Amino acid sequence: MSVQLLEEMSTPVLDALDRARTVIVLTVSPLEAHGPHLPVGVDAIAARHFAETIAERLAAGRPGWNVLLAPTLHLGSFTFDAVGTVSVRQRVVRDTLVDYGGSLARGGFRHILIANGHGGPGHLTALEEAAAIVSRRHGVTMASLSGHLAWQFLRGRYTGKIERALGRQLSDDERRAFADDAHGGWWETSLMLLLRPDLVDPSYRTLPPARYSVVERVVPNFPMRNGGQGYVGHPALADPAFAKAAIEVLMDETMTLVDGVLDGTVGPRAGRSPFYTLPFFRTEFWPVTLAAAVGLAIGAVVTLANLGQKKTDGRRADRRA
Repeated sequence: MSVQLLEEMSTPVLDALDRARTVIVLTVSPLEAHGPHLPVGVDAIAARHFAETIAERLAAGRPGWNVLLAPTLHLGSFTFDAVGTVSVRQRVVRDTLVDYGGSLARGGFRHILIANGHGGPGHLTALEEAAAIVSRRHGVTMASLSGHLAWQFLRGRYTGKIERALGRQLSDDERRAFADDAHGGWWETSLMLLLRPDLVDPSYRTLPPARYSVVERVVPNFPMRNGGQGYVGHPALADPAFAKAAIEVLMDETMTLVDGVLDGTVGPRAGRSPFYTLPFFRTEFWPVTLAAAVGLAIGAVVTLANLGQKKTDGRRADRRA
């Protein structure tokens, strides 16, 4: 046994597995609008491809190990609101993964990886929070590495390696386009042309560039406003050869982290996105902040009421005197 589908296995077969040499890969990504040319399942299709590739490489590189692929969970927060998008609250994403990971950990499984294809800051943070919670509560290793990898990729940190895999240098126009890319643009359209060309509408060739600042990209639903079509970047540049080269680099970087995590030489936190360190992207930030604000407001009202009552009592006491 090497790579198996979790849902096709019986309890006795699962129970017979060597827990120390078994990895479970959870695929988690939303259904989300990706412009007029791509299907809403882009993130999930990409994440499943990453999960299967991770599983195949683990099985090839670790004889005697078992890799189990769990069914894809179509969950995601921080999404573009449009027809076909199914947006799930950030807390629900986190808690679902906590429950999934906790159930697997109670079954004795020690190594759990999360495969994800969605780059919403709050979504990445929710996955990373869930991994940290499960790891801490159950003494297992659960890791979400896509946040770190996506950040490095979109910031151009792997450009040189991609050029070597591609066999050519990117032009100046391509480098500028890559800096603009974020959602449904050059990268994801190229990826879908490689994985599922039957799902890409030919209109991508005529779509104009959609450029937004980094700040605008994290504003909820910004690329859907003011005439935006729900993509960020340059889909007309899409090329499956670029996707193939980029996947080769991304998977090499991914496996370096995965092997380090499984061997205990790299901590799961090495795969976290920078969003994890920003309080306002954390799941509990806004509820806790709102609760604190309400508490302060109530406290202020009570204090003012008490002061008013004291003044009234003081005036009554003066009149009696």
